[in-house]
Amino acid sequence: MAMVEEKSVHDGKVWSLCRMPFWQMGNSSSSSSSSQHHLQQQPQQHHIEGSNPHPSSVSSVAKSLLPTRRRLRLDPSSKLYFPYEPGKQVRSAIRIKNVSRSHVAFKFQTTAPKSCFMRPPGGILSPGESIIATVFKFVELPENNEKPIDQKSKVKFKIMSLKVKGVMEYVPELFDEQKDQVAVEQILRVVFLDAERPSPAMEKLKRQLAEAESALEARKKPPEDTGPRPVGEGLVIDEWKERRERYLARQQVEGVVDSV
Repeated sequence: MAMVEEKSVHDGKVWSLCRMPFWQMGNSSSSSSSSQHHLQQQPQQHHIEGSNPHPSSVSSVAKSLLPTRRRLRLDPSSKLYFPYEPGKQVRSAIRIKNVSRSHVAFKFQTTAPKSCFMRPPGGILSPGESIIATVFKFVELPENNEKPIDQKSKVKFKIMSLKVKGVMEYVPELFDEQKDQVAVEQILRVVFLDAERPSPAMEKLKRQLAEAESALEARKKPPEDTGPRPVGEGLVIDEWKERRERYLARQQVEGVVDSV
């Protein structure tokens, strides 16, 4: 028997249609036309039904390719500048600002926790709030008579962020409880500056350190008492002392008068 070959657009396979026997010759034309019509319609119908077979997986892949929206703005943005003073503990500073519309918790991490620490190591910032954190680092003595400009530190710092619900107390465990929501804002590398050579980076570092110290002193200072003093135990004791002193003074005066 002769063979008639038709190709499907759907999967590229060859579909073989056998010519009908002589007793079905009357229906062969109609059957062939209906088969051709079915083959032409099948790929188009399959394309409509299968155009997006897994919308959730496609959307997740698309989201993974998008850049992560930053919650914090850092200044400096990618480096921590330290004055190079071998054998001493030096300081750096970085401004952290919340640029999102929600409260954000931040946290510092370092690859050298024994020689570096941060103040504060973490906290919660309201929308638009900023803080200057101070970073302390011990500078190792140079090896092989290396110059300060040649010193390259392998220590790195990482700043992470976490969106939180409103004002709350900061605890480091927040980042462990919500690991899926934690974002790495930036990984900062250490850059040493020549402390004896003026530079824009050194001048900026000095200004930020002075601002950080002022903010720390302001936080330590107790709030000013602008309202009326409440009656408390201290005031009662003070009033009792004043009355006793007046009583003793009056007794002394009366005793002197009586003796005269």
